[in-house]
Amino acid sequence: MPAYKKPVSVLVIVHTDDLQVLLLERADHPGYWQSVTGSQDQDETLLQTAIREVKEETGLNALCYELTDWHMQNQYEIFQEWRWRYAPGITHNTEHVFGLKIPKIAPISIATREHLRFIWLPWQEAAEKVFSWSNSEAIRLLGSDRQ
Repeated sequence: MPAYKKPVSVLVIVHTDDLQVLLLERADHPGYWQSVTGSQDQDETLLQTAIREVKEETGLNALCYELTDWHMQNQYEIFQEWRWRYAPGITHNTEHVFGLKIPKIAPISIATREHLRFIWLPWQEAAEKVFSWSNSEAIRLLGSDRQ
């Protein structure tokens, strides 16, 4: 039996104190920029998923910084091109939003099988550059009173 992805994921907005936001360009879709994302593994808490995904995708140890569950979730339709990763009949994913605040821009080690490159942008520019509405919405919250 194939191991399907669970339709539950995290979105982690990695940002500095002065609201520079880390974005990653998808390897499987050049031009698609996003924050750290990833599906929850079986028997893993959402917090554990966020910590694991940050480590896998950036090399950062989230436990060394301020990782916060924003207690927000989004539900969206999974793009047709990526549905093969999920069990038959699964069409939607529930995404849970976290923020990872670090003092200043830090060195990043991207997962080259997942991402082509990374950039740090001011939050306003980052919100415009990401391809996902939920990612854009979460980044825009950085400029509000959420911090």
